[in-house]
This record gives sequence, structure tokens and C-alpha cells, in this order.
Amino acid sequence: MTKKGIGASPGIAIADAFVYVKEDVEIPTNKVDNVEAELELFDDAVKKSKEQLAQVREKAAEALSEEEAAIFDAHALFLDDPDFVDAIKANIEANADNAALATQNKTDEMWAMFDAMDDPYFQARKADIKDVGTRVINNILGIEEVDISNLPNDVILIAVDLAPSDTAQMDKQHVKGFATDIGSRTSHTAIMARSLEIPAVLGLDNITTEVKNGDKVIVDGSTGEVVVNPDAETLKKYEEAKKNYEEYQKELAQLKDLPAETTDGHKVELVGNIGSPNDVEGVLKNGGSGVGLYRTEFLYMDSDTMPDEETQFKAYKEVLQAFDGKPVIIRTLDIGGDKKLPYLTLEEEMNPFLGLRAIRLCFNEPELFKTQLKAILRASVYGQALIMFPMISGVQEVKKAKAILDECKKELDEKGIKYDKEIKVGIMIEIPAAAVTADIIVPEVDFFSIGTNDLCQYTLAVDRMNQNISYLYNPMHPAILRLIKNVIQASHSEVGKFTGMCGEFAGDPYATLILMGLGLDEFSMSASSIPQIKKIVRSVSYQEAQRIANDALQLSTGDEVLDFAKKEIEKLGIKII
Repeated sequence: MTKKGIGASPGIAIADAFVYVKEDVEIPTNKVDNVEAELELFDDAVKKSKEQLAQVREKAAEALSEEEAAIFDAHALFLDDPDFVDAIKANIEANADNAALATQNKTDEMWAMFDAMDDPYFQARKADIKDVGTRVINNILGIEEVDISNLPNDVILIAVDLAPSDTAQMDKQHVKGFATDIGSRTSHTAIMARSLEIPAVLGLDNITTEVKNGDKVIVDGSTGEVVVNPDAETLKKYEEAKKNYEEYQKELAQLKDLPAETTDGHKVELVGNIGSPNDVEGVLKNGGSGVGLYRTEFLYMDSDTMPDEETQFKAYKEVLQAFDGKPVIIRTLDIGGDKKLPYLTLEEEMNPFLGLRAIRLCFNEPELFKTQLKAILRASVYGQALIMFPMISGVQEVKKAKAILDECKKELDEKGIKYDKEIKVGIMIEIPAAAVTADIIVPEVDFFSIGTNDLCQYTLAVDRMNQNISYLYNPMHPAILRLIKNVIQASHSEVGKFTGMCGEFAGDPYATLILMGLGLDEFSMSASSIPQIKKIVRSVSYQEAQRIANDALQLSTGDEVLDFAKKEIEKLGIKII
């Protein structure tokens, strides 16, 4: 049997199945007579959950890295978050609900809040809140966790989904791959699988009911295929493919310290997208030459209060020092609309994706904005910081943002605080109006960075989270390619200015030759994508890439462009994993 899912972490794993399915916990619905005793029961469960998380964090730091261990710091924050803990206790007091039911109701409420958000990161937080809520409920009800920390042999872990605590505690030596019923490329399971370099296929719907313990399973995380009980010929084919993949990974690793340079000497920058200082290690390990997108909103989401200037300064400083003079593009707060903060009251909007978010929210909350800008400026003396404003629609907003930045510089000057006087300022190009008028905006900025996720969504009028119309979401659509070309040309019209790309398209191996041929200067992506993109860049001349880009612009549909790109990659003999 062969099943097709989402290839979330590349590579091939072959082992026996270990079906890891937790039994559903029946939540009692009774009211309680002794509210004080129930509150004490809840407090004890929270205390025990904190102790467990501290142990899980320690184990994760040893088995994985500080980056993965930091996930459990975020979990612990939930247990100190008044919007979570105090709300549950208020529910118990007001309604005499039992502690397990009150916890389940609040967990469901917060899960729904994250589920409604469009950003993949916040979508992934659903797993975090569910994991925390389940842990507290289990401790309330006295339910022991299933142990997967000591497995007797190599296995493919088959599960409905894997919570962060599952992957932190599991036996890394013997788990060779994941196959789950649910999940996406941005889910926690996918992120952890890539970090562990374990092949994973997610979104298989019902793999847990179709596989038994001990079945021979092949997981191909590159193609998204899972084969159950393969015949001898299929098994031999995949064993050979597995060997070839592992050899290719060794080949890519040798590129780490080499420049991203074409065969005729044209250089581009390959940099990483990060959300916190914990992500730095992965970028450096994979040969990234800086940061093309530092998503600062994670600082706000991982706190139960508004992070002050000092907290932000320390985070930005840590990243800048880690990159030792390499460029770090820090995006100002991109939140609002669909991304909410529990401590920032925002009105409900009919269409949050077109509402009060990102730079618009910052203009509406000038002190919040200035606090962040001053933190970035103060940190800028510790490396090469660049400031990037998101959700810009035209030159007027750029001028307004720069005027506020100038106010911050003046305030620091008055206090004698040092900062980079020549700090560069750029904008994200994610609104079609900005892409079309890039030539008008370019005199006001030092660089552009194209956010293809939203640029596609807005240009093609398609909600990429809506499965009914997701087929319309295609970054290779001719309209998108023409907008990208327009933005790049505008930046190159002035000496010393550049265009980068920080959307997912930048890490698409089939897009690399076209984007490079259009003149893209910087590709910013998840750290694990960097080695393969570097391999492609180093396999072709810039002249050939320009020819490929020009030919692609003559095509009529995104599907035609993708087919063309695949054929060009194949002709050049470039391997894609």
C-alpha cells in the first residue's frame, strides 16, 4: 500500500512501524461542591506541569539544541499567562466547573484563536496550547503519559500528530521517521523533524488505522510518499534511493563555507529567516551569510506582557553579535488583524488581512513603535542591523515611518546613546501597489524585500489557507514574476540598492534559476533550505540564468512556468531533493 501526504522533512527512512496513539481522555462535566478544593487541585496540576516542563526542557537541550528546548520555555509561559491560568480559575469560581473541564474549555478557546490566524507560525502555536492544556488535564485527572523514550529497535513513529513534548522525550536513536494523520509543513512536527533531520510525511488522514505495529514502512519525506509492507523490488529501490540521498547530503555539507556564486562569478546572498536568537545556530550551521528576515513579533507572542525596550534590545543584540558583522534585517512589528496579542486590545475587523496590522498598527500605537525602533537602534552598534517596515502600500507610509525613526534617533542623541548613524532602511514588498510603484518608493529606501506569501495572496485575490481555492495560489503566476522583475529593476536603478526575497518562494529550488536570472540579490529562507539553493546557484552561469528567466516571462500560466523550470533544472543535471 502506498499513501501520499505532505513531505515535511526530506530523506528516506525504512523501519518497522510503532503506532503511537494516545487514548482519548473523557473530560468529566460535573459541577463541584467545594470550589476551594478544586482551585487547589488546579494549582497543584499547574505546579506539577511546570516541573515536568522543566525536565522536558532539560532533556530537549541535551538531545536536540537550545533552539528546540526553547519551545518549552514558551509552554511554561502559558502556565504563567493570566489569560490562560486566571481565566480557568475564574471559570471554576464563577461556574463551579470542575478543573479539567475549565482547562479544556480555555484550551479550546485559545486553540480556535490561533487556528483563525493566517500566519503559519501562529497556526503552529495550536500544537503548543493543546500540548500544555493536555498536560494540565492529565495531571488533574492523574493520567500517566505513554513512554516513548526507550524503544527496543529502529521504528517509524506512526501517530495522529506529535506534540512538542512527544518529540522532546522520544528515543532519538531509534525513531527513524514520522508518519502522521494530520500536520503541515509549518507544524511543530515538521519543524522538529527537519531539525532532527528525520524524514517525515504528514497529513496522511488515517495512517494510524491502516498500519499495525511491526509493519514494514518506508517514509519518503522528499516526495511525501509512505509505503506499507513493500514487496522486495520496491524495498530494494528505496534502499538504493536512501543511499543516494545520504551521499547527496554529504556533498551539500561540503558547500557550507563556499560562496553562493555562479560559474561565471555572479554572487548572491543566501540568508536565513529567523524568529528568535534560538534560530541563529541553524542559519550558521547551514552556511547562511546573514538574516534576511528577523520576525520580531515572536518576541511579543512569547511574552505575557508588552516586551520593554531593554528586553528587545537584548534579543536584537544577541542576534547581531552572533552574526559578527553579517547583515541582519530586522522587520518591525508585523501584528494585528489576524495576529492578536492578549495584552493589546484591538477591535474586531470584517477583513483583518486588509485591516489594522503591521505598519498601520504601529502608526496607531506610536509609543509601541518607538520603543521597538529605539531598541533596534541601540543594538545596531553590535553588528550590521538593517530596519525593514512591513505592509507598506506607498511612499507616504515610508516617509512617515522614517520620520518616526528620526524622532527616535534624536531622543537617543539627546541621551548620548550610540547607534549606527548610517543604518539602512528598507521595506517589505507584499502589497501590489508597492510593487507597481517601486520606482517611486526607491529614492526613500536602501533596499526592498519581497514577501511572496502575501504578495501572491493580494495579487491573485486568493486566501492561501482556503483549500477550495488553494490551486489558484501560485507564486510562478506570470503576474507575480512581472511584479518581482519590476521591483528588482527599480532597486537597481540606484547605485548600492538591492532587492531580497523573504517569502517561501525564495527557498523553492525550482524558482532559483528564474529569480537569480531576474536579478534577485538576496534569497532569505529557512535554514535547512540554504545548502540546496547554494548548490543550484553554483551549478549554472548567470548568463544562462538570465536566459531562463527571460524565457519564463514569455509563458502564459504558472503551471507552464513550473514545468519549464523543472525541465531546465533537469537539463543542467541538477539534483533536487
